[in-house]
Amino acid sequence: MDTKTIKIIPDGGVVEVRLARPEVHNAFDSRLIGELTSALETLAADSRCRVLILSGEGKNFCAGADINWMRESIRFSRKENEEDALRMHRMLQTLDDFPKPTVGRIQGATFGGGVGLIACCDVAVATDRATFCLSETRLGILPAVISPFVARKIGVSGLRTYGLSARRFAADEALRIGLIQESVPPGELDGAVRAWIDLFLANGPEAMATLKQLSQEIAYLSPEDASIRTAKTIARARTGSEGQEGLKAFLEKRQPGWRNSKKR
Repeated sequence: MDTKTIKIIPDGGVVEVRLARPEVHNAFDSRLIGELTSALETLAADSRCRVLILSGEGKNFCAGADINWMRESIRFSRKENEEDALRMHRMLQTLDDFPKPTVGRIQGATFGGGVGLIACCDVAVATDRATFCLSETRLGILPAVISPFVARKIGVSGLRTYGLSARRFAADEALRIGLIQESVPPGELDGAVRAWIDLFLANGPEAMATLKQLSQEIAYLSPEDASIRTAKTIARARTGSEGQEGLKAFLEKRQPGWRNSKKR
């Protein structure tokens, strides 16, 4: 895949997708949004990809919207702004729906839409020097497109607290509110990411994909519908080839077949 704003780095069953605009702190523009969406869609359908790492090149993970892109949007009509926002939503939704485990590798500062990317990752590991900010209200706009994803990650209260105040916060606070799942010294970042990858590679790919889908649906189901949905899901998993292999491997005290995939 020929890309200018991201780098795609495969390593066995692990693929790193790296935001590659370090000169502007990996800020979004229309091209990055398009290339990242396309890459995610391609990798989602690629059975060789079992775990995705999302990272940013340079000092900072992502500065949110590119200032030149924002300058262009001042001249957009309302309709053009809506279309622009929908393209960004598609990028975030594609990451949120990604059927394999996703790990955010976070360093430096993350602003605005970059926080949305983190919120869409299953796990985010940051350095203990990382900082975060939902900064949009300082510009007289708001974190609207990222709000569904951020609210699911840190709650509506968190969205209001940090979105209304535009207050910058540190990694320990991001960990406390659930935006990130681990905070480590800079020199330990790659090791911490690798540890999460190893955990994911030990698990059944189909089981994880089904759990990701179920997790997005379950909160919106009635108790009766949830009981039916979950019963059918576990019955399908237990009788499917992956479930049968996993249960037999456990009883026979051996590794299941998916553990033979190359690790990072």
